[in-house]
Amino acid sequence: MALHAAAPPCAAGRGLPSSSSPPRAGGRPSLSAAARPRSVSFAALLRTRTVQTKAVLSSDGAPGMSNSPHVVCFGELLIDFVPTVNGVSLAEAPAFKKAPGGAPANVAVGIARLGGSSAFIGKIGDDEFGYMLADILKQNNVNTQGLLFDAHARTALAFVTLRSDGEREFMFYRNPSADMLLEEKELELDLIRKAKIFHHGSISLITEPCKTAHLAAAKAARDAGVLVSYDPNLRLPLWSSAEDARDGILSIWETADVIKISEEEVSFLTNGEDPYDDAVVKKLIHPNLKLLLVTEGPEGCRYYSKEFSGRVGGLKVTAVDTTGAGDAFVAGMLSQLATDFSLLQDEGRLREALKFANVCGALTVTERGAIPALPTRQQVLDALTSVVA
Repeated sequence: MALHAAAPPCAAGRGLPSSSSPPRAGGRPSLSAAARPRSVSFAALLRTRTVQTKAVLSSDGAPGMSNSPHVVCFGELLIDFVPTVNGVSLAEAPAFKKAPGGAPANVAVGIARLGGSSAFIGKIGDDEFGYMLADILKQNNVNTQGLLFDAHARTALAFVTLRSDGEREFMFYRNPSADMLLEEKELELDLIRKAKIFHHGSISLITEPCKTAHLAAAKAARDAGVLVSYDPNLRLPLWSSAEDARDGILSIWETADVIKISEEEVSFLTNGEDPYDDAVVKKLIHPNLKLLLVTEGPEGCRYYSKEFSGRVGGLKVTAVDTTGAGDAFVAGMLSQLATDFSLLQDEGRLREALKFANVCGALTVTERGAIPALPTRQQVLDALTSVVA
């Protein structure tokens, strides 16, 4: 897909003076307390209190509560501005709908909406958009123990152009944004070590200090025996070049147990080879990989493991906005995997989990925005009968 940026944000994230380092929790907010008393109060509350989360459904079908989320998602949380009509450029769009987003945060909310247990680790601005995003995570039962506010940088923004077919182009505002300034010393490593699955992407690998924090978080997960899930979520405008993007994405490739990529990402990572050729896809399988998933939009997905491979059909819907579809798919898959890792060795059960994940993705494209469109478990179950086997 074609992607465009207002300016290369990578350069803006380099060489920040030490005084720009984000403060620990409790730092002075950048906005006037008199101007925003409710928001600042809520931010302070989130800094000091752990939010309990829904646990995965128990054997009797009843949700429980847990302070050790099963899936911990690391990375960016931002605001997507989605045009109210499709098929126009950003300049031509008459209005935009404000929608919470950011791939790892989408996954965390998606899992929680499906009845699972999730947490988000990342940083947002100490501003109105940051407070709104924190509130949305809390409302969706996502553990926010690892969420921080930065008084020196704003919450990231992304303007999204929707083509008539629902596909997207992006323009980002990160100069730098708060998510880029997360430091290793600020990580809630115990949250990661106690998880079943650690999920991350590649965007937080682009600039320091978040790159070092990202690598430290992933290492803590691996050292603790936590299953590592990776969705590169390629966004070319955020990298200094296509070569840097390819190198950055592949730099942690062999540390992942489960990888999800799109057809476009297969082609990108293999320098333009045919993403529908199984031999091409298998070049991306590393020795310790347990499962490689390739999503194909409305056509469903392909799966590859050491024991088996195949394709699972998708649910055909009218696409309004494809933002968050891949994240909804990941949420659907991880919500199933977190309950039982043994489905990685059982092709029949894996296919059922992937049918569920495909429906999650399909339902998400029927509404504008990512988080607002993520389905509940019941919505997915109701739609499953329409899935092509």
